Amino acid sequence: MKRVRALVLLLLSVFVLSGCGADYDEESQYVPSTNSSSNLTDRLESNTDTSQSESMTQPSESEILSKEHESVNIQITVGDTTFTAIPEENSSADALIALLEKGPITVHMSDYAGMEKVGSLGTSLPRNDTYISVDAGDVILYQGNQITIYYGTNSWSFTKLAVIQNATKERLLEALGSNDVDVTFSLAE
Repeated sequence: MKRVRALVLLLLSVFVLSGCGADYDEESQYVPSTNSSSNLTDRLESNTDTSQSESMTQPSESEILSKEHESVNIQITVGDTTFTAIPEENSSADALIALLEKGPITVHMSDYAGMEKVGSLGTSLPRNDTYISVDAGDVILYQGNQITIYYGTNSWSFTKLAVIQNATKERLLEALGSNDVDVTFSLAE
């Protein structure tokens, strides 16, 4: 967009300087004219400066969503143990928070590969998949509709939703166990 504006300004400047809107004094020096072509160039330059400064000061939709959710944490409850998770800054985490604003979600989770608990969310969230390495305490969105809590490590292409504070493999295994478990996700109060 900036290149288009620059090209338009360049073409208008060439037009103005070629004699169609510029006057020259006796020594062939440019003297700005008061006709509409010169004023048009000034107005275009002024509007370009204004629109650029306005776009730099107005937050984007994702910045607004991030600020709305910046102090929101996710509670993860397994039996008598509650963990606090810090959401990531992406549209997937924002969608999960919006879902949790309607109420807690309990997910039946199963052990997989000795490194994670995984279960169906019952709905799909937007995906922001990238190839990443995860560790104990990472909460992951897999295939858009599966939520995973890692207690081990893994590398794959998926979306990080949150990170559990002060998580260790031992602490997570103590709470999650080795069998199927029901895990409740809610917003921290």
